[in-house]
Amino acid sequence: MIALLYVGITLLTIAAMEFTAWAAHKYLMHGALWFLHEDHHKHDHEDDGFFEKNDSFFIIFAVPSALSYMIGLSWPGYMWLTFVGIGISIYGLIYFLIHDVYIHRRFKWFKHLDNKYSRAILRAHGHHHAVTEKDGAESFGLLVVDNKYYGKRKDWDK
Repeated sequence: MIALLYVGITLLTIAAMEFTAWAAHKYLMHGALWFLHEDHHKHDHEDDGFFEKNDSFFIIFAVPSALSYMIGLSWPGYMWLTFVGIGISIYGLIYFLIHDVYIHRRFKWFKHLDNKYSRAILRAHGHHHAVTEKDGAESFGLLVVDNKYYGKRKDWDK
């Protein structure tokens, strides 16, 4: 029974991370932390080298995960926090594979998928990157995609 609870905590954390990442992207990355995220919206960043300042968010999001592991494994009463850390780590892996590998092709590990959901993810992210400034962007999430991106481009502005 306790194992089922820990699986549930992990899955709930993964789901919550999508909304946490959405809020962080909208209000922090396109807000006070724009100076770290701005280079990700430049279309010519191939000339700047492999890493972007935006990659700093990997570390920023890793901190709560690492703290969850450390606290959860150090104090038995907080063991559940270990599974919060696992959930954050799993979401980070999903984010890396979809955002950096699949969408931005920073690693050529697999080809583009061809189904409605994967096309909607690409459309939503492309629409987000069409705005190169701090303000005016939309579609801040990764896995949850607005229904309009399942249609054709003319449907996006409805």
